[in-house]
Amino acid sequence: MNDPISDFLTRLRNASRARLDECVAPHSKLKESIAVILKGDGFITDFSVGADDRGHKTLIVKMKYVDGAPVLTDLQRVSKSGRRLYFKYTEIPRVLNGLGISILSTSQGLMKDQDARRNKVGGEVICKIW
Repeated sequence: MNDPISDFLTRLRNASRARLDECVAPHSKLKESIAVILKGDGFITDFSVGADDRGHKTLIVKMKYVDGAPVLTDLQRVSKSGRRLYFKYTEIPRVLNGLGISILSTSQGLMKDQDARRNKVGGEVICKIW
């Protein structure tokens, strides 16, 4: 697997479209930070760290639905391994005029686009979520 973040986002997108209760992915600190942001913004219900049958750490994400429709409509990977995209805080793109969020990797850690603008910090846009 060349891009574990794309794999994680694809697992979330597929679980959302298939209306599954939970999504299981291999654990990493970056994926856990993304899950914290998704939970804080209300895109997922909860997440936990567990282990599979071989003892490897996994990230278990509880999906969120409202009236049977998934809250997590779509996810899009922006900065890829072949093309990294960095933005100043004044140039961070808005997602659906503020209805969605962008997740940025900054010098102060992972944060939403609104927080990056507020803290006047730019960085690499990892993904867009709406």
